[in-house]
Amino acid sequence: MESTIAIITGIIGLIVGFVIAKFMEKGKASKTITNAKREAASIIKGAKLEGETTKKDKIFQAKEKFLELKAEHEKVIINKNKKIGEAEKRTRDKESQISNELARNKKLNEQLERKIKDVDHKTEFYEKKQSELEKLHKSQVQQLEVISGLSAEEARSQLLESLKETAKTDAMAYMQTTLEEAKLTAQQEAKKIVINTIQRIGTEEAVENCVSVFNLESDDVKGRIIGREGRNIRALESATGVEIIVDDTPEAIILSCFDSVRREVARLSLHKLVTDGRIHPARIEEIVKKTEKQIEQEIVEVGKRTVIDLGIHGLHPELIRAVGRMKYRSSYGQNLLQHSREVAKLCGVMAAELGLNPKLAKRAGLLHDIGKVPNTEAEVETPHAILGMQWADKFGEKPDVCNAIGAHHDEIEMKTLISPIVQVCDAISGARPGARRQVLDSYIQRLKDLEDIAFGFGGVQKAYAIQAGRELRVIVESEKVSDDKAAQLSFEISQKIQTDMTYPGQVKITVIRETRSVNVAK
Repeated sequence: MESTIAIITGIIGLIVGFVIAKFMEKGKASKTITNAKREAASIIKGAKLEGETTKKDKIFQAKEKFLELKAEHEKVIINKNKKIGEAEKRTRDKESQISNELARNKKLNEQLERKIKDVDHKTEFYEKKQSELEKLHKSQVQQLEVISGLSAEEARSQLLESLKETAKTDAMAYMQTTLEEAKLTAQQEAKKIVINTIQRIGTEEAVENCVSVFNLESDDVKGRIIGREGRNIRALESATGVEIIVDDTPEAIILSCFDSVRREVARLSLHKLVTDGRIHPARIEEIVKKTEKQIEQEIVEVGKRTVIDLGIHGLHPELIRAVGRMKYRSSYGQNLLQHSREVAKLCGVMAAELGLNPKLAKRAGLLHDIGKVPNTEAEVETPHAILGMQWADKFGEKPDVCNAIGAHHDEIEMKTLISPIVQVCDAISGARPGARRQVLDSYIQRLKDLEDIAFGFGGVQKAYAIQAGRELRVIVESEKVSDDKAAQLSFEISQKIQTDMTYPGQVKITVIRETRSVNVAK
């Protein structure tokens, strides 16, 4: 019984404790709810206050924005009204101007109508006068025909012939005077530029030959070069393409070849063989091959040094190689590289004097003769100016440079100002005394052709080509050629020479007419 009472008592205690805990928890919950309601009320109140404040701010901002938009709109309206007012003013001005123009045009039309009527009246009057004049002219012509015994056509033809001769003489005199006046200014300026250019360029006057002399220390070396039964000299000639002449000249042998590159290869190969002392066909072939490679390298180096000296940049490697090869070529005995360098310098100075691009002119002057160093036999048949132009175009040169190269011997038409400069500088370099070696027969033939051209004209008594073909003196018969016809004859001879002959530089034609009256006193 006691244990049962204890259990019951424990259960009752638990129930009472649970009830008490529930009451306590309910009290805490009511307090928490009360506090939460209080906080929610305060939050709602703060939110209402903040909302009112924000509402007032937004309303104020909206009012300000409205005022700004209203002010801008008023400005736009004012500007539009101003433009409309200006447009209306311009329209009114135009209307008044048009009204004035209409009034003036009306007056002009009235004046024009009056003038047309006057012209029509005068035209009728002139037509009547013209018919009267024609009748009078016909009667006068008939009277003149009766008096002179010539018809009108015959008299007209005689008059025309007389007028033609007079007009031709007057025209030649006027043309001569005009040409002289133009030459006074043009030639003076041109001579000034050319002389200034020539004086500023220093040149060499060495003439290239087709033979080279190889000096030996002693005549004993000649036998070693010839070899047993001439096998060494034959091997050397076969490998280099150079004729080797061994004669009685002491301590020297002669290398003969028109190709300067082959001659230089042979000279250097001989020098190496003689220095080394081993001379036999196999050794000769080996040395010649090495020398050819050395010459090729030297050609490239010469081309690079040349373009650097002249201040030319961006040249294609193949064109640089062609420039180097010009060192071993000659034209009428003048070294081609020296000639091209000289032309480049002349072109640069002359272009600068004329206000053109001196660098472009130098480039064209240096490359103008690259067609003289062809790579293949097929290219030999192409004129060197055209071949050089093709190379320059192939390797990316500018059209001005290509045209200057192709036109410097008039194979094509000159299209740029650099082209005549290159042509003139080429003539200056080639035509100066001592620059080139010309064949005597062709030189004499050219002088004879000049004199024959002069004798082909009527009234020529004597003709002399002087100043190394730079001047042609023509002596005419004073009875057959007048002073006016002498000027005409000089012009016609110059045109004939330009058409029929090819010559360097210029030819001056001087016509001399002399009248002598001789009497003998007895």
